[in-house]
Amino acid sequence: MTRKTDKQLGMHRSITRRDFVQGSSLAVLGAVTSGAASVTATAAAEAASALTAGSYYPPTKTGMRGSHNGAYEVAHALARQGASFDNPEATGEEYDLVVVGAGISGLAAAHYYRERFGDDTRILLLDNHDDFGGHAKRNEFHQGGSMVLSLGGTHNLEWWQFSDDVKAFMKTFGVDVEAMRNNMDFSYGQDAPNSPAMWFDESTYGVNRLVANVDFNQQLSPEIIDQFPISEAGRQSLKSFYGRRDNVFADLSDDATDELLSSISYPDFLRQYGGLTEDALQLFDKKEHGAWGIEMRALSANDALWDDNPGLHLMGEDWSYDGRDYPAALWPDGNASLVRLMVARLLPHVAPNVTPDNVALAAFNYAALDEPERAVRVRLNATVVNTVNTETGARITYVENGKLKEINAKHAVLACYHSVIPHLCPSLPEPQKDALKYQVKIPLILTNVLIRNTDALDKLGVDGISCPGRLHARLFLFKGINNGGYEHPMEDSGPVSLVFWGAISPPEDAVDLKSQLRASRKKLLAMSFEDFEREVRTVLDDLLGPAGFDVNEDLLAITVNRWPHGYSYEYMDLWDPDWAEGEAPHEIARQTFGAIAIANSDAGASAYTHVAIDEAYRAIGELPHNSETT
Repeated sequence: MTRKTDKQLGMHRSITRRDFVQGSSLAVLGAVTSGAASVTATAAAEAASALTAGSYYPPTKTGMRGSHNGAYEVAHALARQGASFDNPEATGEEYDLVVVGAGISGLAAAHYYRERFGDDTRILLLDNHDDFGGHAKRNEFHQGGSMVLSLGGTHNLEWWQFSDDVKAFMKTFGVDVEAMRNNMDFSYGQDAPNSPAMWFDESTYGVNRLVANVDFNQQLSPEIIDQFPISEAGRQSLKSFYGRRDNVFADLSDDATDELLSSISYPDFLRQYGGLTEDALQLFDKKEHGAWGIEMRALSANDALWDDNPGLHLMGEDWSYDGRDYPAALWPDGNASLVRLMVARLLPHVAPNVTPDNVALAAFNYAALDEPERAVRVRLNATVVNTVNTETGARITYVENGKLKEINAKHAVLACYHSVIPHLCPSLPEPQKDALKYQVKIPLILTNVLIRNTDALDKLGVDGISCPGRLHARLFLFKGINNGGYEHPMEDSGPVSLVFWGAISPPEDAVDLKSQLRASRKKLLAMSFEDFEREVRTVLDDLLGPAGFDVNEDLLAITVNRWPHGYSYEYMDLWDPDWAEGEAPHEIARQTFGAIAIANSDAGASAYTHVAIDEAYRAIGELPHNSETT
């Protein structure tokens, strides 16, 4: 096979240079560390200047987003290189509450703090990124005078799992999940006549082939399986697997079956009890990249079957799962709209008169986020490096624009991920620090590609495609979400976002799940924007090129939402024991320490928006009324 050159793929187009500069040039660490490599603060100063001038608006940035360059260097210097941050400037700022992290949990913590301690309390939220929202990242594309919104990170509202506290929270902000559901015509690329489809790329399978109507969670026909470019033995094993209806565990009790399924991986289950060959199993490897962010080999058979992966028909069950009716509610920018509702309530001068009916289109004045006279302030591009209890509350040290600064508060909430907290608060008890380090976040990628129109996809009759041999496990059209005042009907033929969704596959020899996750994170951070762009252009050229897509002319913009620390770690059969109530690592890790509380989805050991809100409610409720340390 002759591969196209970078020039043929359009890598020379101006989009690359523009996006690289906008999305990945910010750096904030100046010469403030001892023994740590310095990063220029020039771009940070430029960002600060833009903020002051009122032209600062990060949602429009393309290129490398998510955990962008400049957001993590200070934290990595602290955690990985043992950098010390000495002699900070005492700013004299005093607050009732300082929140470390302006994501969903941090903003919810600020909201609950005002509910508990009063609307006149002074609150400062510090965030290391150039935008608020954390993983709820808003991605905007602007083309020909129109705006296209897409998903940058967390996006579903799993309303059926809401606690009473979260239900009350949503009611406070006017969020009507049922109404949102009624304004959606979207099911993650499963609506077109030939979707979901599977694409076999030539570099992996020796042939460039799109196979229609491939849904592994439904019973596949022999005619579909015959199109798979794998060995004849592999195809026969799949036909046998999907054609069976028996109970391989008929001689075992329910408890014994459950114990067995919890002790073996899902691929081992398919191999031993489903009879699948290795090349057939390979088609399943990345099936849960979007939902779990990990390889199927890291999931127990029990976990995988509980998540509606195929195999229950080997235990006498029928094919009943319908993934087309996933009942989550969405905004057109994911949960970024929820974040915007919170910011607008906490800082109404930033975005006046914002409601759930107009939030997706509302203008936000970033220059007004950090005004001295306001009760609530949000300070971006500010990385916290130390938090310590004092006689009167807490002292917080952070880096902003290459300068080390110190502020004081009656209370502090660490709404950042668990594994960094021992470095931010080294005086924590050792058992708590060990518990915080237990949870290793799961890396994720959401790459949004603005394409000129859907003509090529319409010709192929697809809107969602699995790509088992590529970096991104799946791609789908993001259309039909008409909430928050935004309208993007399915029949619209203008520019549209094509979402590439997945994770980084770890090396095969990683000894355990956490080693896999760390190896994947290392690989992800080593990838440049050009690496992602080349992958996207190659896939679109090979997949859609035969249907008329011109990768030089029809690809308009790329935004890579890179999340090396993505999903919160959830306990899994193969890797984690069953702890008694109160003894699980996340329960020990989240304990309040003097005037310092912890709120994030890690604290709930569950990667969901409602969990982040629940944990914020708990954390604020645990803060002492006075500021005495323990």
